[in-house]
Amino acid sequence: MTLRILIADDEAPARRKMARLLDAMDDVLVVGEATSGAEAVERIDSLAPDLVLLDIQMPLLDGFDVIATVGVDAMPAVVFVTAYDEYALRAFDVRALDYLLKPVVPDRLRDAIERARSQCARAPGNSKGVTAQRTADFATLIAGRHLRRLLVHDDAGAQLLPVDAIELARAERNYVALHTAAGTFRIRGTIAALAERLDPAAFLRVNRSDIVKLDTIKELQPWSHGDYRIVLRDNTALLWSRRFRAQTAGDFELS
Repeated sequence: MTLRILIADDEAPARRKMARLLDAMDDVLVVGEATSGAEAVERIDSLAPDLVLLDIQMPLLDGFDVIATVGVDAMPAVVFVTAYDEYALRAFDVRALDYLLKPVVPDRLRDAIERARSQCARAPGNSKGVTAQRTADFATLIAGRHLRRLLVHDDAGAQLLPVDAIELARAERNYVALHTAAGTFRIRGTIAALAERLDPAAFLRVNRSDIVKLDTIKELQPWSHGDYRIVLRDNTALLWSRRFRAQTAGDFELS
């Protein structure tokens, strides 16, 4: 099979060297390059590569942030590439596909490519080559790494939205609307998936449709049947359902 590869590295010489090494291999196609973590997220979504050669140390969004932003269910196979060996044990602890230290040795790269090819061949029904085990591995890898930024789009193009700017996240069919002081942005996904990736010390899921930033809550009012009415600083009113309040029992003292 021809392996479709995305190279993600913020250093141009590293990208050029990787492209040259891959060009010498059979049944390999470089479908694109990403010069930053944010661009890697976009290219993974638009190009659907089988494999990402992912630099760990990149500004704003590092390699682990890329996985968190794309989401573990949507992430293709990954080979980490970095100049630093401090992440090696962590990568191997979660059975990462492979881990390459710079400067990359051609034989090590070839081994990593063949390992990726074998993995994708074992999952022919998934165009991105993601297995259930790989999803579990990614989830372990980014455990405790809450989202810091989200890639969003507006009329001006793509931008990285700091998660701290989100005041209210609300489900809208197959999207989530992110309400901020600067405006509203929509991302594809579910409110449940977003809730799992946000810091529970800063955000609270209050019902099936809404997540609020705790700092935006102005008032809590007892309501009916064990529910609470939440009033935000802009006077938006939400219902904190008994079901979701029970899930955070012990985190809040309410009389």
